[in-house]
Amino acid sequence: MMKRFLVLFLLVHLSLTAQIPDGKKVVSSLYVYTLETASSKLILKENRHFEAPNWSPDGSFLLINSNGQLEKIDLDGKNLGILNTGNIKQANNDHGYSFDGRTLFLSSGKPNGKGGSYIYRVPANGGDPIQITPLSPSYWHGVSPNGKWIVYCAERNDNYDVYKMHVDGGEEIRLTLAEGLDDGPEYSPDGKYIYFNSYRTGTMQIWRMYPDGSNLEQMTFDDRSNWFAHISPNNKFATIISYIEDQGQSHPFGKQVKLRLLNIETKEIIDLTDEFYGGQGTINVPSWSPDGKRFAYVQYGLKDSN
Repeated sequence: MMKRFLVLFLLVHLSLTAQIPDGKKVVSSLYVYTLETASSKLILKENRHFEAPNWSPDGSFLLINSNGQLEKIDLDGKNLGILNTGNIKQANNDHGYSFDGRTLFLSSGKPNGKGGSYIYRVPANGGDPIQITPLSPSYWHGVSPNGKWIVYCAERNDNYDVYKMHVDGGEEIRLTLAEGLDDGPEYSPDGKYIYFNSYRTGTMQIWRMYPDGSNLEQMTFDDRSNWFAHISPNNKFATIISYIEDQGQSHPFGKQVKLRLLNIETKEIIDLTDEFYGGQGTINVPSWSPDGKRFAYVQYGLKDSN
């Protein structure tokens, strides 16, 4: 079981190239979904691979990762340039801002290209990176509303669990203890809960717990593979990405998915989008607009490489 689990999880973080059919290239489309109109607007479509939009704290642009760097895209689709992250240029799709908008957290390999994924922080407008986690692999997913703690997914002792650590580094605190994958931890805006996805029941579902790891509560119960609960600024809803077919403990690129809205009080779920080609890179990180009226995501397509 453990060997199978490790193989499945590692597939998530391998090079995208291995997941693209021979003779094909990726087309990426950046969308903004508006809740009031229940509609998506295409912002940017390009013949390249990009991932995981964050909404800037001032609401003026979206931040995506591509080729190991972070790019700013305005809401008309104009590329505003690369966000300076110093000598860290292997950023993956786990990045996002603090609640006060002053700090950006990102996961990346080291400048020498060695090691897996470590967590760094930089000023929101860019600057010299400060390494937080000493161990790899560590994948950032959330920060507490008071700005003191990060939460992340990490592999330690052959198991992937949710951990937290002070933003200045220090002791690594394990929050989940179940066998199998626990991933995607994110604080609610009121700081009361950490939401995450877990395979502990044999299917990938959304859960939540208190910030100390206690009071575990399951939030979704259906036959979808449900990942990455991102909590709305008003603390009422969560966007989740759901794979149409069971993916076990993996969230691969290039599968049929849909985005759904979870009412965190009633646990009712409604569809926001039809099925589309996506998965890894679509909505890995917090992507709500500051006013909570919109969120961003990525759809994918394939084209002939010739």
